[in-house]
Amino acid sequence: MNIPQTLIIAVITAFAYFTILFAVAVIVKDNSILDIAWGPSFIVAAWVALAVNLARNPAGTSFGARQYMVAALVSIWGLRLGVRIFRRNRGRGEDPRYVKFREQWGKWFTLRSYFQLFLFQALILMLNVTPVLLIVAGVRSSLVWSDWLGLAVWVVGFFFESVGDYQLDSFLKVPENRGTIIDRGLWRYTRHPNYFGEATMWWGIFIIALNQPWGWVGVIGPVVITGMLLFVSGVPMTERMMEKTPGWEEYKRTTSMFIPWFKKAG
Repeated sequence: MNIPQTLIIAVITAFAYFTILFAVAVIVKDNSILDIAWGPSFIVAAWVALAVNLARNPAGTSFGARQYMVAALVSIWGLRLGVRIFRRNRGRGEDPRYVKFREQWGKWFTLRSYFQLFLFQALILMLNVTPVLLIVAGVRSSLVWSDWLGLAVWVVGFFFESVGDYQLDSFLKVPENRGTIIDRGLWRYTRHPNYFGEATMWWGIFIIALNQPWGWVGVIGPVVITGMLLFVSGVPMTERMMEKTPGWEEYKRTTSMFIPWFKKAG
């Protein structure tokens, strides 16, 4: 088990990844690339750590199904997220959030972008990916019940995120639905099925990590990502945008904010 080495490698990888990404953003004058590359950054971190640890153990003595399974789960999640955001942003120019930062930060925009956006994302990546690194650096053993439980939880989360996103995208493609509230499918049971799904997936990976020495430390990952979604960038930002939408207050009153549940009586 090489946890210290794995963490060092992950830090270097995250720093290099987001520094290169920053350079590209400066060249193309579009910080929206940061959103597209967020999901893939987890894929890079997971597979680089896996490859380096495999190189240190060429006979495969420290690797088993658990390590490859988790790397695959992270890849599925990261690739889907990256492709979705790429398709959504294509042809739209820089995201309004970053345009606003350009105006507010003025001559300090480039420097502040690097530290407050790109390197901050590298830090969040390192915290979120903690359970994955603990699994990758862990000892080889057969899959046990906690692995299957974690996988089941991850599948539930992936279902909510992917189906929730699909339902939302399909809803917004209809011109008549613009400026209205989606209140069907998974969105009938939670105001944020996609965010709930994302958090659930990372709790699933944490459960898988519990089988490893020091696996409990991996709770940092799902706690951070759940906290970010609930209190920072996910739910609060989305709900502020929806405040003036007709029907929002009624939808908010009758529909669970995060955890799926039946609607409250009228």
